[in-house]
Amino acid sequence: IGGLFNEPETGNGDVFSLCCALQGLFGVPELNCPEGFQEAQNRALQESEQLVQKACSTPPGPETVMIFDQLSDGLCRVADLADFVKIAHPDFAFREAAEEACRNIGTMVEKLNTDVELCQSLRRLLADEIVMRSLDPETRRVAELFMFDFEISGIHLDEEKRKKAVNLNVRILDLCNEFLSGTHLPNKIDKHVLPEHIRYNFTAEGNYLQVAGLHADCPDDLVREAAYKIFLYPNAEQLSRLEELLASRNSLAQLVGYDTFSHRALQGTMARNPGIRHVWKDILRNSMYNIDPGLYCPFFSLGACMEGLNSLFSQLLGISLYAEQTQRGEVWSEDVRKLDCHFTVRGGRLRENGEYQLPVVVLMLSLPRSTRGAPTLLSPGMMENLFHEMGHAMHSMLGRTRYQHVTGTRCPTDFAEVPSILMEYFANDYRVVNQFARHYKTGQPLPKNMVSRLCESKKVCAAADMQLQVFYAVLDQIYHGKHPLRKSTTEILKETQEKVYGLPYVPNTAWQLRFSHLVGYGAKYYSYLMSRAVASMVWKQCFAQDPFDRAMGERYRREMLAHGGGKEPILMVQGMLQKLPSVEDFVDALVSDLDQDFETFITDS
Repeated sequence: IGGLFNEPETGNGDVFSLCCALQGLFGVPELNCPEGFQEAQNRALQESEQLVQKACSTPPGPETVMIFDQLSDGLCRVADLADFVKIAHPDFAFREAAEEACRNIGTMVEKLNTDVELCQSLRRLLADEIVMRSLDPETRRVAELFMFDFEISGIHLDEEKRKKAVNLNVRILDLCNEFLSGTHLPNKIDKHVLPEHIRYNFTAEGNYLQVAGLHADCPDDLVREAAYKIFLYPNAEQLSRLEELLASRNSLAQLVGYDTFSHRALQGTMARNPGIRHVWKDILRNSMYNIDPGLYCPFFSLGACMEGLNSLFSQLLGISLYAEQTQRGEVWSEDVRKLDCHFTVRGGRLRENGEYQLPVVVLMLSLPRSTRGAPTLLSPGMMENLFHEMGHAMHSMLGRTRYQHVTGTRCPTDFAEVPSILMEYFANDYRVVNQFARHYKTGQPLPKNMVSRLCESKKVCAAADMQLQVFYAVLDQIYHGKHPLRKSTTEILKETQEKVYGLPYVPNTAWQLRFSHLVGYGAKYYSYLMSRAVASMVWKQCFAQDPFDRAMGERYRREMLAHGGGKEPILMVQGMLQKLPSVEDFVDALVSDLDQDFETFITDS
């Protein structure tokens, strides 16, 4: 599930989480100690063996799909929780135990995806035309998706090649974890190399300074330059991991019958073909406006932003968020906030007894600490990111699919980002912001002239930002295209950056080694552009006139949020827009966002 959410920025901020009401650590009694992961994992594996036997002995029918979904649910409930804990828990023992559980469950999943007898039980269902016609559309689609998992895992191969596919998948899982850890590790430099007046911006460690990020929001250009060159300095071990990861993905794709990993990864998405990278138009404009984020922070306290989200959801969707007290042992820090709402820790599904298994989802953000004199204050970028991640949460909360295999954000990646990016449009609309942006001391609303300046800076920089996203997407496609790569990953980065992005490559840097999205979004980074195009069309057609339109909110909930991955994404888009968009519509939607005359903020309302 990690790939479905943006990685938290490296920094000294607190983790802010939201989770559903449960008992114990996320409601799992065993997890009162790190060893509990072993117990939870063993139980899930035992239950999976029983369900496999049941699936293989059950006559073709809707119960077959239900058993497969139970099997998926039991394994995902451990794997998804562990996937979150391994990166978020402050205790190394918990993180280590969670990572081991992820690896073991992942290995089991890959073995199941190449289990011939299990696959045959599903084939019998899909081959029975009478039974298939009797199934509802969601059940048919889930059955087809499970078969799709078998097919892209190499179920058609002989036994020796199936074992090779499993081993490749397990190695890829390990490489992904190692690479992901490496993307966040700080680089050290002798403190005497840097001018004394900027050293305080970095963490001191004896005679060294640790550079843990790009410091992109720092107003001092010398600090940003130093951080960029030091943090992105090449690391030989990380480079080796990336090269092996890309080569292993290519080997797996070719083993199971695809030309490249991109061809395999894009099956079942809205794009469907790696040629999508040739659709995006290259646009670049220079930045003209600068704003000081610090001037906006006092108006964006965390409490005010949460109230703003609550107000928006209440007017648009008729739902409310309620804070709850956490039980002892349920979370690991008092900084964790718990709400009746929504990293997927548990997917929603209709249980066998007719009750609905409510989803459990966590939002993880890097935020500054509150102080004795001020609450946690968010920059405009942090506020927008909070809205973005809450879009994912709403997708999971409001989905009411019968099967957890397709619940909420368990859908094609290029659709999964639509609800989150749509929320960015709400976050950048003055009518929405005006409802909650208040100075934490005086209660004064955010002045319209400040909103206008923020609006101008966003619009003028939008083209450059989109050009950057195109660069990321193209680079990702090249890395996962034809192998062996004709040049080193750094040489490809340099060539692609100067061709697509327009800004020169900085010597002795290797940004790709910090590109954490290569793990969860391998060959799918274009999804942000595709999703932004859809979100732009939905915003302009349905919400630009009135961001609180309840009728449109209900249509959005009914046509796009409710189905998760249980319906073809393009059909959900068609239901919302009341038309089937063309490739040209997608491109035009992106370009129209760069139009200086299109007001994202409506300051005259």
